[in-house]
Parts: sequence; structure tokens; C-alpha cells
Amino acid sequence: MRDAGDPVERAAFYDQAGADELVFLDISASHERRDIISELAARVCEEAFIPFTVGGGLKTTDEMASILAAGADKVFINTSAFQNPDLIKQGAERFGVQCMVVAIDAKKRGDDWEVFLHGGRTATGKSAVEWAREAEAKGAGEILLTSMDGDGTQAGYDLELTRAVAEAVSIPVIASGGAGTIDHIYEALTYGKAEAALVASVVHYGLLSIADIKNELKSRGVEVR
Repeated sequence: MRDAGDPVERAAFYDQAGADELVFLDISASHERRDIISELAARVCEEAFIPFTVGGGLKTTDEMASILAAGADKVFINTSAFQNPDLIKQGAERFGVQCMVVAIDAKKRGDDWEVFLHGGRTATGKSAVEWAREAEAKGAGEILLTSMDGDGTQAGYDLELTRAVAEAVSIPVIASGGAGTIDHIYEALTYGKAEAALVASVVHYGLLSIADIKNELKSRGVEVR
């Protein structure tokens, strides 16, 4: 773990830098059984004007409602969705499919990928591809797919995982975990068939800029906003 700065300040910076969306992951909330504080969403709303998603530890639609009421455009659920798949349906019915993002943390296991919960601490024995299909059927509007093997390595996304999930569902898949170069992002959006690519450390620490990423992707024929 490394401190990358104040999340609200970073939100304002990336808004000005041309990011399309922001994702705030409370990475320890579900493990420590902490409630997410909607204050973060409210503060971000004052500083950034692009869509943003907040999640981590959300267990009820009322908790989701507080996040959305504070200004978030979407919420994501991970551990709670797996443990109670009907929560996806309840959220979709109450707020709309477009608000419901199901996050999946997956690790390579033989020829498949296993779903992990509680910030990657708890193995489930469940195939990530199978779980993605089930999440879509329950009402997920997007899948935020993180490769635990690639996360933080800057060695590239797990393209096979991303492609397998993207081909298994009809909703957008966001590739996450491993971005280190523009080539990695390009590959996730082309071979990996992701609709979007999440980047973190490469922009937090100034290795790449949003403008450089977008300009290079556009020059390679990838449609960008």
C-alpha cells in the first residue's frame, strides 16, 4: 500500500485532466466491516463534474441510496453481491441497472479464474466467468473486473481473463489491474474486448497522463471521448 494523495484533490485533478469517469474503491471496508461514508461523495461533487462510482462495504440498498443522494452516479458492490446476489436485483430495481456495477476480483487458477472476496482475502471456489454471467442476470449494468495477479504490478492487464468475461456477458466490462503502459491499455480495449480501462498508479505517480493515453489511443483508431 502506498499513499497516492487526497482522493478529493485527485478527483479535481483528473476532472481537469480529461478523465472520463472516476472510481473510488474503499479497499478495506468490507474486510473491516466499516460503513462507507457518503461524505466522500459529497466532497467530490463539489470539486469534480464527471461521473463517478463509489463502493466498498455496501450491504443494503439504503446504504447505496445515501451514496447516490450525496452525488455519486453509480455504486459498486463486490463481497455483498456475491454473498447476497439478490442485492444486485434490489439495487437495479430501486435505482436502475445503469447505477449497479458489480466488482469482481479474480485470480488465475489452472485454466480458469477464481473469484475472491474481502479485498482479495477470501477464496470462493467460483469461476469469475460464471459469476459475471450470474451478476448480469441479476441486474448488473457493468462489471469492474480486477486481475489480482496483475493489480499493482504495472505489467499489463490479464487479457485472457478480460476477454473471457467480456465475451460471456453483454454488459460493459471495465478492465482493471496491471496498467503500466499505453500498450497495455490499448490491448485491454482491443484484444481484451473491454469497454473501458481503469488506471491508477500509472497516473497517480505521473508515469502517464490522461491526455497522452487518449491521444495515443485515438491515433491507433480507438474511439475515445
